[in-house]
Amino acid sequence: MTEEAVPAEVIREADLCPACGSASLRTLFHGTDRLFGTTASYFEVVECTECRLMRLFPQPTAAELNQYYPANYWFAAGTDTASKLEDFYRRLVLGDHVRFVEKAIEGTKAAGPLLDVGCGGGLFLRLLRERGRKVMGLDFSLEAARTAWGVNRVPAMCGTLSKAPLRPGAFSVITMFHVLEHLYDPAGYVEAAHELLAADGRLVVQVPNAASWQFLLFGQNWNGIDVPRHLVNFKEKDLVALVEACGFEVTRRKFFSLRDNPAGMATSISAALDPMGRRVRGVPESPGIRLLKDGVYFGLTLLCLPFTVIEATCRAGSTIMIEARKK
Repeated sequence: MTEEAVPAEVIREADLCPACGSASLRTLFHGTDRLFGTTASYFEVVECTECRLMRLFPQPTAAELNQYYPANYWFAAGTDTASKLEDFYRRLVLGDHVRFVEKAIEGTKAAGPLLDVGCGGGLFLRLLRERGRKVMGLDFSLEAARTAWGVNRVPAMCGTLSKAPLRPGAFSVITMFHVLEHLYDPAGYVEAAHELLAADGRLVVQVPNAASWQFLLFGQNWNGIDVPRHLVNFKEKDLVALVEACGFEVTRRKFFSLRDNPAGMATSISAALDPMGRRVRGVPESPGIRLLKDGVYFGLTLLCLPFTVIEATCRAGSTIMIEARKK
């Protein structure tokens, strides 16, 4: 990684540190879209010299950012053999998230359903619904919301959390898995969640952990940076400070995700093998070749598992998941 100062005169008000408002920053490295190849442009990842928050600089406009999100960015299972195996695998590893969230549901006295923000195709919500939980989804993508309704049979709406037509205090738990790092204003979403939660409601948030061993190992090639879609790159202290400033008290922290940590490391090693990346890029593959590549990727993921367990045990896992209680 390279570090260099960024002249203050090139910083717009929109590019001030979202955590502390400082204009002082240094460039860590330059990166491009390794996973989906939506652009050949390179972007800077910088660090605030005051609070050490990492972010993309300068931030792209909304129109530019929209170009970096390909169609079917979220997961939707197909009907061929490879897709069915991918769907089986996702159900298996999502059990880790389901168990974490169910503990949050059981730990609150709040009434109301669970709202999953950034629900994608709704598979996570379907797994919770199958366990008898009342659920609802919200996603910025209309196609994702349609898939949640039509394929996974869970209620979902299209929109942003800060402008969603939802009643304050209506939810017992709100979940955001890999949402905050994509936002211009993460604090706005956390504040909106605080308003929508009932008294003693719980917020569950997961983001990539920029203080992980994987980041130190891979640098700009770390999957958790995901240039240019991740606008903010959180460390544990950044995430905790954000939710506490918005009226929450952190009650649990978890540094391992069976779905994300091993697979994320495998993608950092070989983005070309990532199944979703291949699908989005439209890589021409026969059914047999697709199965073979999926098998190699799965084998690489298994090989990464021991390392990701060790780094998580040392509180340096590639994701950080927290449960926070509404004060």
